[in-house]
Amino acid sequence: MIDSVIAYIAALFAATGFWIPAVVVLVAGLMRGFAGFGSAMLMAPVFAVLFGPTDMIATVVAIELAVSLQLFPSARGDCDWRIVGPMSVVVCLAMPLGAWLLASVDKGLIVKTVSGIIVVFVLIMASGIRYRGERSVGAGMVVGALSGVMMATTSVGGPPVLMYLLAGNDPPARHRANIITYYMATQVPLIGIMFWYGLAGVGSIVRGLVLLPLMLVGAWIGRLLFNPRDERLYRSVALAILFGAGAFGLLRDLIIR
Repeated sequence: MIDSVIAYIAALFAATGFWIPAVVVLVAGLMRGFAGFGSAMLMAPVFAVLFGPTDMIATVVAIELAVSLQLFPSARGDCDWRIVGPMSVVVCLAMPLGAWLLASVDKGLIVKTVSGIIVVFVLIMASGIRYRGERSVGAGMVVGALSGVMMATTSVGGPPVLMYLLAGNDPPARHRANIITYYMATQVPLIGIMFWYGLAGVGSIVRGLVLLPLMLVGAWIGRLLFNPRDERLYRSVALAILFGAGAFGLLRDLIIR
């Protein structure tokens, strides 16, 4: 039995090896632990190339959910539930449309879309442009609808939500708690929808569980390193890493040749 499980797990990584996704997951965990965001955006373009867009989503979400469970208890007290709650509900309602797109759109286009979204997000965040409108329930629901479609199609639903939640003058701890809570509230429904539409297989979930310990270790270390006074440093490092991951996805055909 154990030999069969080991053989099955080895087959999941046979085409790519284990060390590349392992390193990516460890770094993603560090980013998630100290910044509260960035892990899915780092893993998505690399895993889409390694495993394919559909398997990538299930693998990323399986890993992300476990990390959310780890980080949520210490963050929930700082969350602004008035904004995050209604937005998360709308995200879940919009996910079926994203799942339909995932099943219908060319897979190569999805890889490019994921990578392009990440690069644009990084450039916007690095430029200092921020959402300046009112953070109301209505505005949050509009952002949530867009994020839900993006999340189910690409696993990267964070950019519009991050730009919205990072607006205003809230302290770093509040920003971090809002982001962690948002992911926690939306990842369970996303996995359910993926299985319901037949887009997630057992193999992608197993792959995520095998990589999970590295993510948890990275998130734990990142949480220990978190210091609100160093928010600018954290964000700069996270954005630089994300830009590299997005550029890899966009230029992968040239890199692999």
